[in-house]
Amino acid sequence: MKRRVLIITYYWPPAGGPGVQRWLKFVKYLPEFDIEPIVYCPENPSYPIVDQSLEAEVSDTITVLKQPIKEPYRFANILSKRNSKQISSGVIPKASKQSFIQKLLLYIRGNYFIPDARKNWVKPSVAFLSEYIRKHQIETIITTGPPHSLHLIGLKLKQQLQMKWIADFRDPWTTIGYHKALKLTSSSAHKHLALESEVLNSADQLIVTSQNTKREFESKTKQPITVITNGYDTHHLERSNKDEKFTLAHIGSLLSERNPLNLWEAIKELIDENDAFRNAFELKLIGVVSEDVLQTLKRLGLLQYINNLGYVSHSEALKQQMASQVLLMIEIDSEDTKVIIPGKLFEYMVSATPILAVGPIDTDVEAIIRTTNTGHYFYYNDKDKIKSQILSYFKAYQTSSIQVNAIGLQQYSRKALTKSLSELI
Repeated sequence: MKRRVLIITYYWPPAGGPGVQRWLKFVKYLPEFDIEPIVYCPENPSYPIVDQSLEAEVSDTITVLKQPIKEPYRFANILSKRNSKQISSGVIPKASKQSFIQKLLLYIRGNYFIPDARKNWVKPSVAFLSEYIRKHQIETIITTGPPHSLHLIGLKLKQQLQMKWIADFRDPWTTIGYHKALKLTSSSAHKHLALESEVLNSADQLIVTSQNTKREFESKTKQPITVITNGYDTHHLERSNKDEKFTLAHIGSLLSERNPLNLWEAIKELIDENDAFRNAFELKLIGVVSEDVLQTLKRLGLLQYINNLGYVSHSEALKQQMASQVLLMIEIDSEDTKVIIPGKLFEYMVSATPILAVGPIDTDVEAIIRTTNTGHYFYYNDKDKIKSQILSYFKAYQTSSIQVNAIGLQQYSRKALTKSLSELI
């Protein structure tokens, strides 16, 4: 008989973006390891990004439980639909450029909805799930955040039923970059820390996505912590022909602070200095792009070279990865972002397209790219090195010789990662 596990998640198809991929894939492969996943998610969520194509990846044999949720972002839409959607998706303008409405929404979000805007789903979820767990004899629950309020559901169920609880952190809690933008009072900041500590010290097992997050949590708890990164899945898409243009493509959100000036300046200099480069170059932006980034590109005269595709389906994103000449991986230059390994990194790595990454020093991303030989990693002040590498890629493009000789990728396959998860369960 298969062991049953209840997975409590906010993001589930038709949600789009990276938040849904991790557990969609775990649920896909868990039955192969004699584990029956049961998914619990909101019935009427307010997703900032929707991707209907992902619904086809949910097997008809999977039990999916849904309960209503009261979403405060719907009320925030009354003040400003655009600002509400931006904040809910994590695109927060720099403090100096925030409007009064944006500041107000951030203050309300940070101080009246602790730990996050889904806090009011905790109590009704505990009431519903406690009965369901007893009736169906479920031994293990897994909560995944953000939103970290879902860990409070696990905490309450653990206290009531004394069952095994695994808390999965796709991102950190109080050290995530946007946390500082929430305009927290000292009292609110203390509440976040207290809740984080209670969760970290009450869960039977913690899962994190990076070694840096593991080191952070080890300073806060003695509970066992396992790193299970995100990964890539097999797909049956035909490999696209490479773009005719020399395309540098960024896939995913370009937040206000994810704006590497030295990269843009290096591209601008190559355009000014090299006629062949200027005629062949295209910057593909796929996903949400902040106004701050667009303004920087406009100031440098790069808008005419941009192909801004906006958000596309996951399958289309995979096609774009394979078709592009070079893939950009950009992270905010901050201590807080060293722990972040974007889920798209692993799909980048199996796309047979070289990666040009720009981010902070001493990150998991840097180590992974270098050990898998899938690209080059640079720091924010490495303009000359960035420029040289782009030029090197361009010369290879001119002779149709851009290639990647990746090594050691199998450890990041979704099935291999699910095997590690099954051993914890």
